[in-house]
Amino acid sequence: MHRQTQSARLCTRSVRGFAHACGNIDDWRRCFLDESSRPELSVVIPVYNEASIVADTARALTEYLDGLFPGGEYEVIFSDDGSTDESAKIIAALGYPRVRLVSHKPNKGKGAAVRDGILAARGKYVLFTDCDLAYGTEVIGRFYGALDESGADAAIGSRRLHEKGYAGYTFLRKLASKVFYRTVALLVGFRFSDSQCGIKCFKTGIAQKIFSQCKIDGFAFDLEALMLYAKSGARVLELPVTIVNHRESKVHVFRDAYRMLRDVLKIKRLHR
Repeated sequence: MHRQTQSARLCTRSVRGFAHACGNIDDWRRCFLDESSRPELSVVIPVYNEASIVADTARALTEYLDGLFPGGEYEVIFSDDGSTDESAKIIAALGYPRVRLVSHKPNKGKGAAVRDGILAARGKYVLFTDCDLAYGTEVIGRFYGALDESGADAAIGSRRLHEKGYAGYTFLRKLASKVFYRTVALLVGFRFSDSQCGIKCFKTGIAQKIFSQCKIDGFAFDLEALMLYAKSGARVLELPVTIVNHRESKVHVFRDAYRMLRDVLKIKRLHR
């Protein structure tokens, strides 16, 4: 009886030590789970009123990822940002085994949707891109491969590093981008070339720690996350990208420029 009690105590101490090493209880659960059941890649798609395209996006992603991971080691997470159309219902009814939905209400902003998706990710790596798959699907494999081969902590797209990165953009959008990046450089000393590019891939563990600290719900969320990455000393790759699927942008240049400037100043206060 004494030996059984002593063994139980040793077991309890080991579990407590293991849990302490892993962090909070959610981290402990992830550590304790069989690694063989963990997806290799989680793809997060923020969604707001995308009923017209969401089914096609799910189909395109599933077809591509089935080829990239023949054993099915992936998941697609649609993160609904309080849509007022049928987006969430369409996603829930799709029936793809590796597609799931997370959501919140009311609408908060793209940053909140991306954050929810990343925090829900179970994969070794997590990538987010827009619902219109503006950069295509092949780029997913390129970003995943770059991280897996290099050992870096993040890979972020940069339109400014590609000779055709801004092909198809209006003059006003190009001008607004230049003004934004110069303003950001002056205000916060940002060192990456394209914080707002809509495709980024991360090691999930580090990403969940970073994004759990983020406060910005709007379009400037990328800037906040990347500033925290830089502050942490994480290794970040920049990969050249260009848009292959053009559609009308949901960004309203003047209105959203004001909001983003306001958020940049907020980020500066929050993360000095």
